[in-house]
Amino acid sequence: MRPRAVVLFSGGLDSTTCLSIAKVEGFDPIALSFHYGQRHTNEIECAALIASAAGVEHLITEIDLAAFGGSALVDHSIDVPKHNDVSEIDESGSTIPATYVPARNTIFLSFALAVAEVRGANDIYIGVNAVDYSGYPDCRPEFIESFQAMANLATRVGVEGNQLRIRTPLLQLTKAQIIARGIELGVEYGETLSCYDPAADGGACRYCDACLLRARGFFDAGIADPTRYSVTSKRG
Repeated sequence: MRPRAVVLFSGGLDSTTCLSIAKVEGFDPIALSFHYGQRHTNEIECAALIASAAGVEHLITEIDLAAFGGSALVDHSIDVPKHNDVSEIDESGSTIPATYVPARNTIFLSFALAVAEVRGANDIYIGVNAVDYSGYPDCRPEFIESFQAMANLATRVGVEGNQLRIRTPLLQLTKAQIIARGIELGVEYGETLSCYDPAADGGACRYCDACLLRARGFFDAGIADPTRYSVTSKRG
């Protein structure tokens, strides 16, 4: 039997690539998605379709980060930043963008840790990336290393000597490299959604940070962008 691994799975470009990597690395993935009070459920719908097509178990759990607010992704009083061009995005990591959701990856990884313990998985995949966009503090290598150390102190399996591993195969890749890797694995990126603020017709907005960085990734990789953009999309 193939060993199990939990894959944090949003239905976006990065997490879908991670899901394929987990499979090719010999794991039987359990995809874990969240309704966490985000602005839209489009990504969860994509996640469900992708997981079904991949033939993997898909768990969706409910948490309410919108109750706390503090992020454009969960608080409708905060606008999702929109730009005309990717050059307008601060990629230096010197500022934390309004789309950062406080403690989100910490919370998601904690849920993944619980699933891993119950299901006998020693590996958790998360599609964090510290190259193309380093503004989120919970996407840094230091955070992942610290969480893994904590996980092995705070769990029965860790105490009993079965070390838990947080796997971050995309951490040091550019978006173009991630896309190229996914294409090698047969990922159908047209089925994924990365947009922070999709339009009413379900299409990507084209102007949020996620859309712009994704579009640049396809351009840099020399691959036609399969993203379905909204016909009504306009900048903010």
